[in-house]
Amino acid sequence: MARIEEIGVGLPPAGASLNLSTGNTVELFKGSPFPLTASQPMTGSPSPIAQKVRGHRAGLVLIAAYKLLGALLFIAVGVGALRLLHKDIDDVVWRMISDFKMNPESRLVNFLLDKAELINDPLLRRIGLGAFCYAALGILEAIGLYLEKAWAEFLTLIITASFLPFEVHEIMRRLSWMRVGLLVANILVLFYLIWMLGERAAYRRRSAATPAPAE
Repeated sequence: MARIEEIGVGLPPAGASLNLSTGNTVELFKGSPFPLTASQPMTGSPSPIAQKVRGHRAGLVLIAAYKLLGALLFIAVGVGALRLLHKDIDDVVWRMISDFKMNPESRLVNFLLDKAELINDPLLRRIGLGAFCYAALGILEAIGLYLEKAWAEFLTLIITASFLPFEVHEIMRRLSWMRVGLLVANILVLFYLIWMLGERAAYRRRSAATPAPAE
């Protein structure tokens, strides 16, 4: 408990203000409009509520990092698409096959060569534009989630939920660990955000129902 020092002859009848500059000493000044009550903390350590407010929720930080990683991946896709403009895609694919020493008769190589015939400059521009737009959206989500903004939680919830049917369809078409892992991660993100928004709504209801303290 802090030591109380009286300044002047006695305690000021109208109340007092706190001066915490002397460490563990609370000084009382005359004429303060704020009364010193028993409910006011007189210790130098911050309360647990203040510490929680100043911190960040670990779940939102993880989701923000996940969104930022996805944004960086889409930036790489957009840059790669623009670098392929005005180039012979077949020649690029064959050079990649040679550099990675891939089997020219493999199914993957045949798939790449078949898709390379469909790629042209207008398609590359659309791919680049779409990748950069989605990357910008992911960065916006990441910043908003890190700052714990409600609009970012709603935005991420809507975007994540809209991609779930597509991800389920891809798994049904061809099962792979990567697709299953991506689906599980997005489902966890979805449920966490639903829980977070529910907590916010419950807190607002409790705050509205709590009567204001009498002055």
